[in-house]
Amino acid sequence: MKDVLTWIGTLPVLAQIPVIVGLFLAAAAILVLLIEVAPRPGRRYTIIRFIASLAIPGIVFLLLGSVWWAIAAAVVVGGILFLLDYRSKQGQGYLFALIAFLGPAFALLIIGLIYPTISTLWGSLLSNRGAFIGFDNYVWIFTQPQNWVVIRNTIIWVLVVPVLSTVIGLAYAVFIDRSRGEKFFKILVFLPMAISFVGASVIWRFVYDYRPAERDQIGLWNGILTGLGLDPVNFLQQVPLNSFLLMIVLILVQTGFAMVVLSAAIKGVPTEQLEAAALDGTNGWQRFWNVIVPGIRNSLIVVLTTISIASLKVFDIVRTMGTAYPDTGVIANEMVTLLQKFEAGRSSAFAVILFLLVLPIVIYNARQIQKQREIR
Repeated sequence: MKDVLTWIGTLPVLAQIPVIVGLFLAAAAILVLLIEVAPRPGRRYTIIRFIASLAIPGIVFLLLGSVWWAIAAAVVVGGILFLLDYRSKQGQGYLFALIAFLGPAFALLIIGLIYPTISTLWGSLLSNRGAFIGFDNYVWIFTQPQNWVVIRNTIIWVLVVPVLSTVIGLAYAVFIDRSRGEKFFKILVFLPMAISFVGASVIWRFVYDYRPAERDQIGLWNGILTGLGLDPVNFLQQVPLNSFLLMIVLILVQTGFAMVVLSAAIKGVPTEQLEAAALDGTNGWQRFWNVIVPGIRNSLIVVLTTISIASLKVFDIVRTMGTAYPDTGVIANEMVTLLQKFEAGRSSAFAVILFLLVLPIVIYNARQIQKQREIR
């Protein structure tokens, strides 16, 4: 695989495009063959399945750089797969199609999640030189005052940003629902979603910009202050105000996401329920709290958990705006900073802590989805 990527990198830029497209089309054709063609009954398709069963494990290990392991995998793994499929109670081709469907997903799961997780866990127990030191990196994290500031800031981000983004997005969705100019108002709120975090951070850095000379202000807020005859303020140097000013950027970006999802959910609330509540003499607030909110509960959970995970992993905004300012660090930014200082063990320990913070949110979301499936 490394040799193939190196070879592609040596090609001219214009030649790389058709090669990459060709490889993608070849992979798509192979998937179609495995999923649609191979499971069909008949001697011809049995031969196709036999060849694919031997070839796929062999090619995988060959790309990993081991010829002998490729041969062994082709014979052992491929042979077992073919025999199990050939004797499957559901018929020939059933097991083959099942593995063809799930195989890429499992491969991506192992490569993109399981292996990095295990590698990070092990790395957090090593020193910067690769020696095993146990939990010393975690002891260092929890005994340094500046690290507690980083953890505290991360927790504040995940408490403030999801709640404010969801509340503002929900309020906006309710107030403009079925109003004149609804599409235009939604576009205005959704526009920040089209801007990257780095781009939004640069824009807001100009909003907060501070210049010592009173008449030389390019920042919007300080321009207003000096225009009113007041002294300029270095907003991003004010602790803990600076952290909340950074949160505003993520709140504005995520509000558009919350508004779109919740607006669609509100439109899905049956009109009959709202009309029945109105006939019962309820006011607008009672209909909102007793009819709309229960009707969009699942969407609220999805929005809150999604924004919570984004808040825990926030990096771009802090890196772009807050690196030079006091007490604005978060775990994701500290991980990169330590890694750039060649302190891989401590960086991995921070990554494990971030993983543990994200895990309860993911588990809760998965349980809610499971409950919803059981209800259906």
